[in-house]
Amino acid sequence: MRFVPITCEQRETMLRAVGVRSVEDLFDVIPPEVRLTRALDLPSGMGEIELAAHLQECADENDTSLVSFLGGGCYDHYVPAIVDAVVSKPAFFTAYTPYQPEVSQGTLQAIYEHQSMVCALTGMDVANASMYDGATAFVEAALMAARVTKRNRIVVSAAVHPEWRDVLDTYAESGMVEVVTCPSRDGVTDLSALAGLVEGAAAVLVASPSFLGCVEDVSAIAELVHAAGGLLVVAANPVLLGVMEAPGVLGADIVVGEGQPLGNAMSFGGPGFGFFASCDRFIRQMPGRIVGRTLDVDGRTGFVLTMQTREQHIRREKATSNICSNQALNALAASVYLAAVGSEGLAGIGRACIAKAHHLRAALIATGVFTAANDAAFANEFALRYDGDVAAMQDALLERGFLAGLDLGRFGGEYAGLVLFAVTEKRTRAQMDRFVEEVASL
Repeated sequence: MRFVPITCEQRETMLRAVGVRSVEDLFDVIPPEVRLTRALDLPSGMGEIELAAHLQECADENDTSLVSFLGGGCYDHYVPAIVDAVVSKPAFFTAYTPYQPEVSQGTLQAIYEHQSMVCALTGMDVANASMYDGATAFVEAALMAARVTKRNRIVVSAAVHPEWRDVLDTYAESGMVEVVTCPSRDGVTDLSALAGLVEGAAAVLVASPSFLGCVEDVSAIAELVHAAGGLLVVAANPVLLGVMEAPGVLGADIVVGEGQPLGNAMSFGGPGFGFFASCDRFIRQMPGRIVGRTLDVDGRTGFVLTMQTREQHIRREKATSNICSNQALNALAASVYLAAVGSEGLAGIGRACIAKAHHLRAALIATGVFTAANDAAFANEFALRYDGDVAAMQDALLERGFLAGLDLGRFGGEYAGLVLFAVTEKRTRAQMDRFVEEVASL
C-alpha cells in the first residue's frame, strides 16, 4: 500500500467508511484454506548494477542465430530501421485515442494514411483504424455480414487457420451467429461442398492463402456466394497483396488479415494488428473507428474521427462492436513500412518470398525425407508430409541451427505428420541449401 498516492488520514477515513480497522481486514473474505500464510518465496532485492547484469544473463539465453522457417500466421520479415525510428517518437509512442482532433492531427493523419494504404492493398473502398489482430478482425467481419444481410448463418472454410476458427466459435457461443464449417480438399475450400452450404448464409469466410499456404479461387467462391445473396469475407496476407490480385477485385465484400508482416517484429507472437476493409455501402456497419479528411473553417485540411459506432459513443444495442482500443501504434509501423518499401518494393518482397518458397519445397521433396501434401498452387508457405517422428526431426534440426517449420499435428489428428514451412525474403539461398543438406542427412 506504500505506493498508493493517498495520505494516512485518507486511508483511515476510507477504512471507517467500509467498517473495518485495517487493510488486512479487507482480506478476511478469502477462505483461510486458500490464503497464503507464509512469506513469498522470492529472492532478495538487487542493486541496479546487479539487476542489469542478471537481465543480460537472461537475455543471453535467447538464441537469435537460428534460421527460421516458421510461419502459420507470424512471419520473420525484415523490419527497416526507419520503422522503429518513427514509431519511437514520443508523439506517436505515447499517443492515445485521438478524441480531440484539434490536438491530435498527427495521429489522425497517420491513421488516415494507414486506411488509404489498406484500401490500396485490398482493392476495397474503406478501411478502419485497425483491429486487435487478424483473428478478431475475421470474426468482426462475420458479425458485420450478419448485420448487413440480416442473416445469422456463417459458413467458414475448413482451410482457414484452426485458431481463427476457434475464435469464431467462441464468439458464436453468444448465439448471435451460427457457424457451419465447409470441408476443404487439397488445402483449399471444397467448392462442390460449398455450393450446398451457401443458400441462406450471411457470409462465406475463406483465407487466401489458406492455412496450408494454398491459393483459393476467390472469383469462383464469390460467384457462388453472391448468387445466394451472401457476402464474401477473404482473409489475406498483406505482404503478398503486393504481387497477388487484390481480393476486392476478385469479388470480396470484406477483406481482413493480420498486419504483423508489415513492419512488426515477431516478438514471441505479438502484438500485431488486424486490418479491416470493405465496400463503402457497408461503412455504417463497420466496427471500430474510421478517420476522415475534411476542411476547417479557414479552408485548411484537417482530420477527424468520422465513424466510431462503438458502445462508448452510442446506445449499446446500436453499437457495431465493443472494441474499445485499437492497435494504432502497430498500424503506424505498418504504414511506415509500406511508405519505406513502396509499391514496387512490396511487390519485390512478395515475389522473393514466393520464389524462395517454391525453390525450398522442390529441394525438400527431392531429398526423399518429405513428400507433397497436395499439388495446389501456393505462395510463401507450403505443407509437406513427414513419415517419421516430427518432433524428433525438428529437435535434430534445432541442434543444427534451424527452426524446421510448424508441426501441424498440434492442431488436430487430420494434420498429423504435416509440417508447414514458411519462407520470407530474409532467407538466403545459402541458408536454404544448407537446410536441405541437413534434412537429407537425417
